[in-house]
Amino acid sequence: MKKTALIFGVTGQDGSYLSKFLLNKGYVVHGVKRRSSSINTIRIDDIYQDPFLKKKNFILHYGDVTDGTAVFDIIKKTKPNEIYNLAAQSHVAVSFKIPEYTSNADALGSLRILDSIVKLNKKIKFYQAGSSEMFGKVQTFPQNEKTPFYPRSPYGVSKVYSHWITINYRESYKIFACNGILFNHESPLRGETFVTKKIVKGLCNIKNGTQKKLYLGNLYSKRDWGHAQDYVEAMWMILQYSKPEDWVISTGKQYSVKQFVNLVAKYLKLKITWRGNGINEKAFLNKRPIIEIKKEYFRPADVENLKGDASKAKKILKWKPLKDINYLIKDMVEYELNQIHNV
Repeated sequence: MKKTALIFGVTGQDGSYLSKFLLNKGYVVHGVKRRSSSINTIRIDDIYQDPFLKKKNFILHYGDVTDGTAVFDIIKKTKPNEIYNLAAQSHVAVSFKIPEYTSNADALGSLRILDSIVKLNKKIKFYQAGSSEMFGKVQTFPQNEKTPFYPRSPYGVSKVYSHWITINYRESYKIFACNGILFNHESPLRGETFVTKKIVKGLCNIKNGTQKKLYLGNLYSKRDWGHAQDYVEAMWMILQYSKPEDWVISTGKQYSVKQFVNLVAKYLKLKITWRGNGINEKAFLNKRPIIEIKKEYFRPADVENLKGDASKAKKILKWKPLKDINYLIKDMVEYELNQIHNV
């Protein structure tokens, strides 16, 4: 009998890749998407099927993790074996602008799902999407499952709540509930306001002559960047393990925003040079400034130094990232160039 998975946040980057991964594993996949006046299924259009077809393995439902009744009803209706909570207001900078909504979705959303599992079927396996932003002002280096949390944004704080409420429900009700503490993972499907996508898209447009400048924030924030395809496989492996535990998923390699810019520019054969310091630092192409720094893109409290230690996942789950940063950049750049040429 086929397994059934329910994905909250199915229309996002991770939801899209996870859906395809699970469908290839033979799952029936139910996805939850928020109602919107604009079409928000672009990342899953290639797997979405006509709702009137009799045989379908991918089914969409309207819902929102901020609506407890909807969460309960969807879980009751779909009867999943596994639930993946990928739903979130996931932009760190935006979380400072809308902290209440971020907390409602990112913190209480997981509680609503967990409480529904306890009331409906304690055999359902649950995956909570954690974030390296929970480490924030890092207390150890690199960061692993034992590193204390010190979040620096409403987003990070909300994710810490979700992490601990997942552990609390696991220990209180003996359910199979797990946390995946995933470090930054990107892809061509990344949202356009995220820095990696912004850099790739901006430099592709500059090369194409359709954009003059790219504006960035802190060039010296360091991140551990992986590919989303590798990371959704880790999500599935976490729920296949013999017991519910918490896992750091990362590449163990670190790059600054400036280094990421340089790697993208190199792939595009853009010979840029940097001049200036601090807020006045700029990147030039043929004596023309193409990258400038704006104070508006700095966060009120920044996270500057994230690097994960995924030794536990590598040793026990036998998981390892297969796509390095060069593959990631190639994948993202080629996607953007194809978009430009197909317009």
